[in-house]
Amino acid sequence: MYFDELPLDDVVLDALDAMNFEQCTPIQEKAILPLLEGRDLIGVAQTGTGKTAAYLLPVLNKLNSGKYPQDAINCIIMSPTRELAQQIDQQVEGFSYFMPVSSVAVYGGNDGIRYEQERKGLMLGADIIIATPGRLISHINTGKVDLSRVSFFILDEADRMLDMGFSDDILKIVSYLPKERQTIMFSATMPDNIQTLAKTILNDPVEVKIAVSKPAEKIKQTAYLCYEPMKDNIVRKVLEDQSLDRVIIFASKKSKVRELARTFRMKGLKVGAMHSDLTQPERDEVMYEFRNRRINVLIATDVVSRGIDIDDIQMVINYDVPHDPEDYVHRVGRTARANRDGQAVTLVTAKENTALKRIEKLIEKEIEKPELPEGCGEKPVLASNKKNNNHKRYASNNRHRKHGNKNSSVRKPEGTAATPPTLAEFKPEGKKPTDGNSKGAKRRRHKHKPRGGDNPSAPTNSVPQD
Repeated sequence: MYFDELPLDDVVLDALDAMNFEQCTPIQEKAILPLLEGRDLIGVAQTGTGKTAAYLLPVLNKLNSGKYPQDAINCIIMSPTRELAQQIDQQVEGFSYFMPVSSVAVYGGNDGIRYEQERKGLMLGADIIIATPGRLISHINTGKVDLSRVSFFILDEADRMLDMGFSDDILKIVSYLPKERQTIMFSATMPDNIQTLAKTILNDPVEVKIAVSKPAEKIKQTAYLCYEPMKDNIVRKVLEDQSLDRVIIFASKKSKVRELARTFRMKGLKVGAMHSDLTQPERDEVMYEFRNRRINVLIATDVVSRGIDIDDIQMVINYDVPHDPEDYVHRVGRTARANRDGQAVTLVTAKENTALKRIEKLIEKEIEKPELPEGCGEKPVLASNKKNNNHKRYASNNRHRKHGNKNSSVRKPEGTAATPPTLAEFKPEGKKPTDGNSKGAKRRRHKHKPRGGDNPSAPTNSVPQD
């Protein structure tokens, strides 16, 4: 479907034409019409499918009618990160170029001057406010923000916001909104907490679901099976061998991002670090240098996987395998954009192998696992045992093995059926197994701490700022 087939005003179509937008994406084709009709909507679509335009175009079309107050906030768009808030604000500016619609981006990490500009925009009643939850709550707490005439409330990347601990903030913001409003929610996934939130704040919504797309065919996906100490050397070798100047390395924790940035700077690489602890000027500076190729490698948490729009990323490296398979799709989707080729390299240790298998199941494809780059050592192999003449790969867990005989079977008490362990684990060739009382085995029995992610949930008595 073409945009000019939709009942959009000429000024909206003129802006689309100026931006060379002609055809609707699937999410736009399915969402724009019910939104123009005033229906609440919940859309499930990943980043890069055009969902921002899917909700912005109907809202701008309605605001252009002149039926909404000039001195009030008419639309609130919630964003999980500052980068996404900035990106949405830029698209608002482009789509509304030929109409008198005002917008203000409200997000944390700025100085006092920026905060004052946000305060004025909120008090004077900008048509559209794009905000991170914590920053908007901060302004609401001053008692000088009137949300009683908001007509449109939009949650973008709702699953990400809940993962970051903003559930209470969202419900608090909703409590200040009028009951008569149009509510729109977009999420890349649809877990139980998103369904619960949707039932709480939406009224008889239309459901639009676009299946999670697989990584683009132009992305060459590889996974290196390795031990944790090998990872730095593998990354360095991959970058040197291919002379790449536009790479994003994803790590799961802020501390790991900082550590990798220090390590690779010492190796002479031009790198920048991006994570939620940076102030907004620091984030802006890193992105400016990356866009202008003053740094070649951006090391980041998942704050970047849904928050930037750069078309010429040559390679994405997953230093850590993402816990959520759909995060893998978001990460590698940063490359091979605008019909370009791209590469996605994932470094996989024994304990990350299960997560890799979940990714392969989601994308319905086995990722190639080549030998390690020259000079990086030999890759581990999966331990295998034979049972009933069928070879099955599984970990021995190093229990009750005959010392020195790596092919021996697991001993079970007499009369007990032998059940192979289920977790696949790497086992280096020629390395002697250890008994269950070894120091390494004790470490493996320790429970892992809950995954904190880039932005762990804030305590209930504090306000997340991003």
